Amino acid sequence: MGVMKTLIRRQILSALFALAACSPRGSEENSVRRGDEAFAQGDFEEALAEYRLAIRQGADDPEVAARVAHTYAMMGRVDDAWSYYRDAAARDPDLVDQAVSDLMRLARDAHGSDDRFAMATAVESALQLRPGIGVGDMTLELARHYFSNGEYGRALPFYEIALAEATDSLPEIVFEVGQAHEEIGDCEHALVFFEQFRAMVRPWERGEVDWYIGTCAFNIARELRGRSLEPEELNRALELVNRTVEVGEPRNIQAQAWFEKGEILTELGECDAAMEAYAQVRYADGAGSLVDRAQSAFDQIRFGRGLEHLREGRCR
Repeated sequence: MGVMKTLIRRQILSALFALAACSPRGSEENSVRRGDEAFAQGDFEEALAEYRLAIRQGADDPEVAARVAHTYAMMGRVDDAWSYYRDAAARDPDLVDQAVSDLMRLARDAHGSDDRFAMATAVESALQLRPGIGVGDMTLELARHYFSNGEYGRALPFYEIALAEATDSLPEIVFEVGQAHEEIGDCEHALVFFEQFRAMVRPWERGEVDWYIGTCAFNIARELRGRSLEPEELNRALELVNRTVEVGEPRNIQAQAWFEKGEILTELGECDAAMEAYAQVRYADGAGSLVDRAQSAFDQIRFGRGLEHLREGRCR
């Protein structure tokens, strides 16, 4: 009789376990368990299938989403790993460390294989979870990745870090930083780096940077004169336009630079110097129709309204 009771009890327990396994909760747990077993054996495709099955069956534990993300990371699939880690970390902040670790490992692997796009994607994802995280020797590669893709604003912070960490500021990095500033319309900062680069290289290596220096200096000078006639602003504009003339680049705007110099000097009341600047227009590259305008301005000063106006600090 006792043996019979024991058999009945075992049958009941087996039936209960079977029911649990068939219930949604039991199915999820079984899928996760099978996924863990497959992962331990290195069968990531099978593990992924089981983990995703658990989620389709209703598993809402962020740990399961993290398992999916980690498996994708082991398979080198950056975008998919980030998608699941983003969800898991949002629901359980304790998973951030694991997510960042996996994403940065993916970034380093991509860096090692010269896959800048995957590297940048992984780093961007990690930075969203933990802003300010260090990226080590990937800094310059990230800057150049964004630069080559025309994302100059995103490149600059990484360039700044690369410059700060460099034992010697390599000329090419300095030049690229100047270009990035110029591309976003920040000629003031661009000039600082272009001038620094110019001082670092030999004279015959300055052709391209002189073009940038001349262009930026001229554009800033015109902007300053256009918004203010205050002596301080005009003197700064004069310094800049002089720099364009000094480097002699771009050649096609040299006549404009001399003419602009004449206009600034006229505003400052430096009449003789203004006449000299106007006179140089005809000899500069790109003169064209400016010659007549320069001659007219020269004549207005020379044959203008007399010494009374000169005493008032005006040339015409």
